[in-house]
Amino acid sequence: MPLLTVSGLNTYVKSILDDDTHLRNIIMSAEISNYKNHYQSGHRYMTLKDEESSISAVMFSQYASRLKFVPENGMEVIVRGRAALYTKTGQYQFYIEDMRPVGQGELSIAFDVLKKRLEKEGLFSPEHKKPLPQYPERIGVITSDTGAAIKDICKTLARRYPIGEIILCPVHVQGINAASELTAAVKRFDSMKCADVIIIGRGGGSAEDLSAFNDEGLIRAIYNCEIPIVSGVGHQTDTTLCDFAADAAAATPTAAAEMVSPEEGEMSEEIKYYHEKIISVFKRGIMTERNRLDMLAKSRIMRYPYELTSEKSRQLDNIVSHMRSLYRVYLSDKQRKFSSVAAKLDTLSPLRVLARGYSVASENGKIINSVNQITEGDKINIRFYDGSADCTVTGRNDSNV
Repeated sequence: MPLLTVSGLNTYVKSILDDDTHLRNIIMSAEISNYKNHYQSGHRYMTLKDEESSISAVMFSQYASRLKFVPENGMEVIVRGRAALYTKTGQYQFYIEDMRPVGQGELSIAFDVLKKRLEKEGLFSPEHKKPLPQYPERIGVITSDTGAAIKDICKTLARRYPIGEIILCPVHVQGINAASELTAAVKRFDSMKCADVIIIGRGGGSAEDLSAFNDEGLIRAIYNCEIPIVSGVGHQTDTTLCDFAADAAAATPTAAAEMVSPEEGEMSEEIKYYHEKIISVFKRGIMTERNRLDMLAKSRIMRYPYELTSEKSRQLDNIVSHMRSLYRVYLSDKQRKFSSVAAKLDTLSPLRVLARGYSVASENGKIINSVNQITEGDKINIRFYDGSADCTVTGRNDSNV
C-alpha cells in the first residue's frame, strides 16, 4: 500500500465527490444558523441544518450579490448548489449557488427583514420626523415625467395652491436603475436646497414594480435629507419602506400633493380672519388712546395750566432765594478766613520791618547782605519803607561798630 500525505488523501476524496454527478446540482431545504457576512470579501458563511444533521456551507460573493433578501439565523430556505470537500482543511461542505426563502415570496421576506433592521437603527423614528412647511414656495417632485402621478400632482397643486412653484426631478420609478435614480434625486435636492418640501412617489403597481422604493440606499438618503419629504407611493393598500422613512406618508400621489399644499379657499378664510383681527386690534388701540386723550383733556392741569406754572414759579423763587442765602453765608465765611490770613501775612511782611527804620540795599537787583559785596564807586539801590534811592559808594567801613 502506497504512503499517502494528508493533502493527497484530501485531494483523492475531493476528486471522488467532484466526479459524482448527483452531488453537482443539489436542491435541498434547510434552516440557517451561524450566519456570517464577510463584508470585505462579500462571501457568506453559515451552517445548514435540519432536525437531525448539519453541514457547513459557503456562498461566494458572485452568487451572494444576486440575493434579493438578507439571510438570518433561523430562516428556512431552499438552496441549490454542490457538495464538495475543501482540501486545505479536509472539511466536507456545501457550496451554495442560489438561495430562496421558504413560505413567503422573496420580496416580502426582503421587505420584512430590511424593515426590521432599519427600524432597529432608528431610521423610522417619529422623533426624527420634520414638520411640513405651511406655505411652501417651492415644491420638489421626484417621479416619472411620463406617468399618471406627475399629472395628478400638478393638477392637484394647480387647483389648491397655484402660487406654489413645482420643481420636477424626473426619474425611472421601476426597473434596474430606478433605485439609484431615486436616491440621487433626493441627494440632489438636499445638496442644492432648491425646494421647501419634496414629494416622492409613483402610481400603483405590483410588489416588484414598487421594489425601488424599498431600496436601503434610498431609505438612508431620505433619512439624512434636511428637506421634509412626503411619500406618495402607489394606491391606498400599497406600503413601502419609503413611507416609513419619510417625514409624512400619503396614500396616493394626489393625497401627497394635498398634504403639502393649503387649499386656496382655506387660505382666503385665514387671510380674512387675520385681516379682521388686525382691524379689531387697531380699533381697540385707537379707542384706548382716544379715551386717554379725553381723560387728559378733562384733567385739571389741562383746564387750568396757570395753576401749575404759578406753583412751579413759586417753588423756583424759593429755591433761588435759598441758594442766594447759602451763597452769602458761604462768601462771608470765606472773607473772614481771607482777612485772617492776610493779617498774618501782613505781620510777616518785609515792609513792616522797613517801616520801623530799616532799609534794604541791592545791586543790579541782588540783595547786598555784607559790606564785602561792595567797593568804592559801586552804584547801589537802597529800599526804604516809603521809596528807594540810587547811591554811589564813596567809602567802606569794615568795622561792625
